[in-house]
Amino acid sequence: MAPEQERSADLTSSVTALARKRGALIMAHSYQPAEIQDAADFVGDSLELCRAAASAPEEIIVLCGVRFMAETASVLAPRKLVIHPVPEAGCPLADSMTAADMRAMKAAFPAALPVVYVNSSMELKALSYACCTSANAVQAVESVPSGEVIFGPDRNLGVFVSRRTGKVVRVFPGGCPPHARADVSDLRTRIAEWPDAEVLVHPETPPEAWDLATAVLGTGGMIRHVGRSSATRFLIGTEGGFVHRLNKLFPDKQFLAVGRISCPNMKKITLESLSASLEDLEPVVTVEPTLARQALAAIERMVGIG
Repeated sequence: MAPEQERSADLTSSVTALARKRGALIMAHSYQPAEIQDAADFVGDSLELCRAAASAPEEIIVLCGVRFMAETASVLAPRKLVIHPVPEAGCPLADSMTAADMRAMKAAFPAALPVVYVNSSMELKALSYACCTSANAVQAVESVPSGEVIFGPDRNLGVFVSRRTGKVVRVFPGGCPPHARADVSDLRTRIAEWPDAEVLVHPETPPEAWDLATAVLGTGGMIRHVGRSSATRFLIGTEGGFVHRLNKLFPDKQFLAVGRISCPNMKKITLESLSASLEDLEPVVTVEPTLARQALAAIERMVGIG
């Protein structure tokens, strides 16, 4: 074993031992670095993390992801201690739509009920009828008791939803910078190199990528698709860290990340910062109680769909 691999293995062992000592559950998003996923007790997409945080018996949750994920977990599990090792790991997509933007859209489209992507601020969730993830965005919009919906912050996901529902969808023009800048020419090149591969892309990518894909899916949907598919090679058009999870789940299949999609905020948590957060049991994530109560109904609708 190379010295760097040995150091990582030793630190992973130390982190997992410390988590057991603290009685803490380490949860990691599928886009986290490989060593964080390997140290985690649970790895999942945004919806899976929300459900696991609410149902886990542990009283301490260490959430390795970006800030909105830890805040959402805190709202769903208010009596648990939710720790986010690097609070500055934010989400430009979540920041792209403000509460003022939502109020302006509600004034412009008074008959529409808002559905917001979970990649959003708690203030935005509090102003919305329902939240959604990429896994259940279509079902969330279809469940709204109105024919017109405001959708934000992600423009591409909003367009994807509008094409697959019978609703009038008013889409806010926000976006995830890494996904929105996906290199479609790289995708075409990889398709030529792996012509037998199935192509799975995330709905946050541009519609040009969707036109080249076998399926357009969130990460949970990609896992289910791979599990059902007879194909042995897959081109994956989402954040590159997800390929590590796929390799572990399906060691008999081959995966290649395409589109050069990388989220710098997802890479801010390290084994060292994870270890420090377990040692000190901080930084603790809290949401102002009134705001949490206002946002809870929209979050619970998301968790209950799909």
